[in-house]
Amino acid sequence: MSRMPESHPYCLPRVPRLPLLGAAALLAFGTLAAPAQAAGQSSAVVAPPVSGAARPTAPPVVTPTPQHMESTGRDLRVPDRVRLVLGDGVDTASVEVVKKALASAGAGRVDTVEAQDASPAPRARRAELTVVAGSVEDPAVAEALRASGGTVPDAPVAEGYSLVSRDDTVVLAGNDGDGVYYAAQTLRQLVTGKHSIAAVSVTDHPAMPLRGSIEGFYGAPWSHADRLDQLAFYGDIKANTYIYTPKDDAYLREEWRAPYPADELADLRELIEQATAHHVDFTYALSPGLSVCYSDPADVNALKAKLGTLYDQGARSFYVALDDISYTRWNCDADEEKYGAPGRGSAGQAQADLLNAVQHDFIDTRPDAEPLQFVPTEYSDTSDSAYKSVLRAQLDPKVVVQWTGTDVVPPSISVADAEAASTVWGRKVFLWDNYPVNDYGQTTGRLLMAPYDKREAGLHKALSGIVLNPMNQAAASKVALFGGASFAWNDEDYDPGRTWRAAARYLADGDPATTRALLAFFDTQHLAPTFGDTDWQPQAPELGARLADFTEAWAGGDRARRQAALRELGAYAEVLAGAPAQIRAGVRDPAFLAQTKPWLDALDAWGSSLEATLDGLRTRLHSGSGESDFAEAAELAKRAAAYTTIPGTTRPQGTIKVADGVLDTFIEQAPTM
Repeated sequence: MSRMPESHPYCLPRVPRLPLLGAAALLAFGTLAAPAQAAGQSSAVVAPPVSGAARPTAPPVVTPTPQHMESTGRDLRVPDRVRLVLGDGVDTASVEVVKKALASAGAGRVDTVEAQDASPAPRARRAELTVVAGSVEDPAVAEALRASGGTVPDAPVAEGYSLVSRDDTVVLAGNDGDGVYYAAQTLRQLVTGKHSIAAVSVTDHPAMPLRGSIEGFYGAPWSHADRLDQLAFYGDIKANTYIYTPKDDAYLREEWRAPYPADELADLRELIEQATAHHVDFTYALSPGLSVCYSDPADVNALKAKLGTLYDQGARSFYVALDDISYTRWNCDADEEKYGAPGRGSAGQAQADLLNAVQHDFIDTRPDAEPLQFVPTEYSDTSDSAYKSVLRAQLDPKVVVQWTGTDVVPPSISVADAEAASTVWGRKVFLWDNYPVNDYGQTTGRLLMAPYDKREAGLHKALSGIVLNPMNQAAASKVALFGGASFAWNDEDYDPGRTWRAAARYLADGDPATTRALLAFFDTQHLAPTFGDTDWQPQAPELGARLADFTEAWAGGDRARRQAALRELGAYAEVLAGAPAQIRAGVRDPAFLAQTKPWLDALDAWGSSLEATLDGLRTRLHSGSGESDFAEAAELAKRAAAYTTIPGTTRPQGTIKVADGVLDTFIEQAPTM
């Protein structure tokens, strides 16, 4: 598998993404559509609901979980016509998210006006909905926020925002352009019905500056369409980082000095533009370690020139990957002459010289470029070494260092682990989390779709960010990526199960039956292995618990208890057997359906096998037979176990695993129960 790069680890304002639509001179909020009020009441303050008013309702689930969110009363009614007032700092992407959210809430027409052109809404229309969006530094937006009961932050945090929806007004006040966009993404999740939006007050910002993914696995890289789709998805989940470093891109590793062909360079430019449109940093990662001569100025210049090519396409975040290489030998004699015999200390010095040259001569000469990111050769522990010691002392402090945890695939990551890594590297580390990547032997035949878990709350104090290394199956990776982005945004209030269910709802487009089917499917792909014999997530915990309860009831129960157990397990078996068809009917993402096809096909057969097994037990309970049902179940299980991964995609190839060790064991043992 591979390791990870980084992005800016500092909470600095990010570069605006798209041309702004706001105005320089803005009118005070009093000239905008004000909240409904009694004659003579000041528009500066909206009082909280008084005694006798409708009680506040519980806010809907929003992911990532906001830092602060509370109800402000009864849901807002969304009429057919809505007024959208734009202040400074609103880009095209943010406007589109707001408009789509309003349309999903029943608005048939959205009248958009820039604040400088806004005039007071006619008194007869004061009850209609007005949405104000813009930078909190815009006086009109700030006043709108105050008038709706929100608070203007004294020290705005990068990417943060405030949102208040109350009475007939919604205010989206971003601390910067990213914050406006993220406020819009929260608004999208506040739609509670065809003509309603939840009334809430939100104050929010990310705990970690860097959140997203690193395409760093071995095997078939994602397709161009996969990447475009992923970048749009990252915007939805408030992830801001995508590191491009597929191991099988020859122009990143074996041919790192060679220029890209025109068509591939055009594809990279399109990815950069897509990332920018969705408030994501496209980080280009070059891997010269297999052949670089550290002491050769020509190689150093070739590296900077290659990065410059991507800078010319719009990239502003860059990364040098020196993972998965040998540092016990040099690639050229000149390195031994300059640095001495190969070894940890000399390798550290050579790498420090290379990285410092890129930071000083390339990054520092481009004010809009972000700090260089770097994954070291020693990336997966917290022990000190001559290699780390040299880099800690010599590497420019601006360079961001990545770390994979206490192992290549760690079973857990604690705050103490991250603090130890930050100490040994002399800076906050950037976590490259090797989950849900499935490019190693223990993952053969598996999708890794358990919740993102076993990462300790408080990690934001020791990490500059987290990126997950996903699967070859891009669309199926969204389940874990959904959780990783949520954890990095708010690790102190992260709930793995809640976020897992939210990911299923997202893929199901909110449909309850499809959500349930997806969760049943995810449960059969729950096992998460490490490089060793220890699994850090169990296989099929929901199904396993149900089968254990059934087995206990069957072994120790009378006829009535056994019948009840059959009814209960039979209902879940029906969900499991019907899940593939429900998913195919309810999931609108064709890539998800295509990439999970052999697993859905296998689950179809396994589910039918479980139903046949229960038919056998039911028949035995009533007549003492059931052998034909058990024979059918065995045949279906044999068919289910024969499905294989799609050739040319997953590495390594193999037979499909579905709740292995749980479902197959029960079906095999049931005839002897």
